[in-house]
Amino acid sequence: MKTKAYLTMADAKRIAAACEAEAVKNGWGVVIALTDDGGHLLWLQRLDGARPANSEIATLKARHAAINRRPSKAREDLILEGRFSLVTMPGLPVQGGLPIMYEGECIGAIGVSGVLSEEDTQVAQAGLAVVK
Repeated sequence: MKTKAYLTMADAKRIAAACEAEAVKNGWGVVIALTDDGGHLLWLQRLDGARPANSEIATLKARHAAINRRPSKAREDLILEGRFSLVTMPGLPVQGGLPIMYEGECIGAIGVSGVLSEEDTQVAQAGLAVVK
């Protein structure tokens, strides 16, 4: 039987703190969502200035990245290339969701929403940096 790594609450707090620091440094009001490897919410943090809808969007981006084991932008790019059937698949194919990989396995995901998609990804990448 295989032993599996997973995110602890301490991990979630560390990752979220790094995301928050990046967002605050840039003056961005975002929502940060962290999920386990099955896309189930572990952490949700709404910074000042984030709109209510951003909570749902960040959660969906994280869920997308977790269950697909790929950044949410990967499917967005395929849809933009004409693979429209992918719109009906689970998750939210919009940039800003990143899987959290540890020793080659997905252990969760980060989703960020509130600013431009590239900036959402920048915030999520700050969180990934503390996992390595």
